[in-house]
Amino acid sequence: MLLMEDLKHLALLMIGILVAFTVVMTMVAYTVLAERRVLGFIQGRLGPNRVGPGGLLQPLADLLKFIFKEDIVPDKSTRFVYFLAPTIVTTAALMTIVVYPFGPDIHLPFIDKTIQLVIARFDVGLLYVLGVTSVGVYGIALAGWSSNNKYSLMGGLRSSAQMISYELALGLGLIGVILQSGTLDLYSIVEQQSGHLGITGWNLIWVQPLGFLVYLIAAIAETNRVPFDLPEAETELVAGFHTEYSAMKFALFFLAEYVNMFTVSMLATTLFLGGWNGPFVHQLPWLGVFYFLGKVIFFLFFYIWLRGTLPRFRFDQLMSFGWKFLVPLAIINIVLTATVQWSGLFDYFAKFLKTTTGWGG
Repeated sequence: MLLMEDLKHLALLMIGILVAFTVVMTMVAYTVLAERRVLGFIQGRLGPNRVGPGGLLQPLADLLKFIFKEDIVPDKSTRFVYFLAPTIVTTAALMTIVVYPFGPDIHLPFIDKTIQLVIARFDVGLLYVLGVTSVGVYGIALAGWSSNNKYSLMGGLRSSAQMISYELALGLGLIGVILQSGTLDLYSIVEQQSGHLGITGWNLIWVQPLGFLVYLIAAIAETNRVPFDLPEAETELVAGFHTEYSAMKFALFFLAEYVNMFTVSMLATTLFLGGWNGPFVHQLPWLGVFYFLGKVIFFLFFYIWLRGTLPRFRFDQLMSFGWKFLVPLAIINIVLTATVQWSGLFDYFAKFLKTTTGWGG
């Protein structure tokens, strides 16, 4: 009996991993297409629309191109590290998906079991996300060094300085959420935000505006996106750390960038927008999955919109902005949040809101 339960649990876990991986990879592929179409609209052109109806098969065509493209390896490269670097970047990007809760508890009547829509739930999920994503910088730095190309090396060094600097600001920006929730469990943080129409959670944008602002800017810089795409500044460094990469190895770097966009969007949704919470989720739990994905898509669109709108920073501006503005702003947010928590002002405000409006979590 115990063996059957273990096998059933393992089967559900494997199905969950397969479903989550399939959904994320499909959304990543079509995020690339959406970016090209939206940027085309912003710039007054069409974008890809030839492969399939409306260009819907363009991601498949891109995949086939990467698979059949000639794979060139520089003679003077450090071959083992050269091949290892894209694997590190992609693995670090994909490993965080397992801890994000995609929806509330769902009852499956055909097996008479209630499941949580999260692959792996543990008490330090937020710490796990921060730890794993920080490993990605090693892949980029090693890719630049192992290519034996001065432009690649410069791109790798830029990325190391940039990512380490903005990781600090990103982590400090999330401390306010941790102080108010009292936990590092992402599932618990989302549950604490549930309430009337999902709008009375303690850590939504209007409760942690400074923390959200710091996280949003640092996350954009962390994923090397415009206006912080200094490691890949093609006008200065040819293509940055991946100049010497081609075919599927380049595709892995490309994939990792978009998976990182997806994962930081999921973290922002989980911590600041209530995760799966929304109207009628308690009556129809499956709605939570669509609320969650809808909020993630909103952040992905914001990424694309920024790329079509803003110019790139200079590198000195990038570093000054991180150390002289974001880090002090994050520290101010920590002090304010700790003061409010210690004084009990937030609990008083929550009770007042519940008494006067009937809203309450």
